[in-house]
Amino acid sequence: MVGRLARIAARAGVSEATVSRVLNDKPGIALRTRREVVAAMDLLGIERPTALQVRDVGLVGIIVPELDNPIHPRLVQAIVSGLARRRYTPIVGQQGVGDVHENDFVHALLAHSVRGLVIVSGINAIEGIRPERYQQLAELSVPFVFVNGGVRGLAVPSYSMDDAASVDLAVSHLAGLGHTRIGLAIGESLYQPVVRRSAAFRVAMRRFVDADLTDNGLDSLIEHTGYSIAGGGTAATALLDRGVTGVVCGSDLMAVGVIAAAHARGLRVPEDVSVVGSDDSNLIPYLSPPLTTVRQPADAIGAAAADALMNRMAGGESESGEHMFPPELMVRASTSAPASSLSAR
Repeated sequence: MVGRLARIAARAGVSEATVSRVLNDKPGIALRTRREVVAAMDLLGIERPTALQVRDVGLVGIIVPELDNPIHPRLVQAIVSGLARRRYTPIVGQQGVGDVHENDFVHALLAHSVRGLVIVSGINAIEGIRPERYQQLAELSVPFVFVNGGVRGLAVPSYSMDDAASVDLAVSHLAGLGHTRIGLAIGESLYQPVVRRSAAFRVAMRRFVDADLTDNGLDSLIEHTGYSIAGGGTAATALLDRGVTGVVCGSDLMAVGVIAAAHARGLRVPEDVSVVGSDDSNLIPYLSPPLTTVRQPADAIGAAAADALMNRMAGGESESGEHMFPPELMVRASTSAPASSLSAR
């Protein structure tokens, strides 16, 4: 049987002597080599010696909504990776409608003496939320930051995608393909990102499609439902009844629901209806057809939130207010020119 040193050395691509020096925490080994040896041990399921174990410097709480939406695990992963670089240990609490309330998670995490908090798409994302509920938390001297939703009047930074820019990209793409009946499938107007995307949709439709579109006409092209596959299907049913040939969705899950609803009617995507998602979840490129979507820069958002929190926990200051990151349009096979424009050529 191949010995432990030989297995680690083969996996890391180094000599057994180098592995031995790393395991015994000897000097003179490059940091990159040390990391490769440790990574090889982890992949082989070999327990690290005490000298190589990460020494925890404190707990950090991360509160997220339901994890069914793939963008939330991506954000959490980015935040956790950022915290791990400074040896902080995360505790993740999942909240959802009708489940454990954000307040309960905050109290539970504080009871575990967390050093800081990251609040993702929580009550902070509700449009017009008053700062008092979070001022009490600030008075406890526990640093915290927001992701996807800021609170006006509170000196706490928030990090999110530029929602208006994301809708602008999607509408301009569909309009450029020749679509003039474009619908928006979006979440409930209770939340800041939804309010911003809905307003941006109106601006973009008048800019790229028809400057004379009325408020009532635009309202008929917007459907507010849940950020889910079922919500997308519900929105699609209404929008397709109104003759849209392209649908901009508030999430990739909603886009999946729109595509399913279109297929249920015997419609083809993209020949009969084009669909644009939002977030660019990991499996989205493998849908049939692969989904055109607006990529949310989750890695950059999560890393920035983690860095800001760690700076605050270290006694430094981070610029308060909203920090928005630009999205990127990923064009794939779920969008094309509408059938009417193709037949006219």
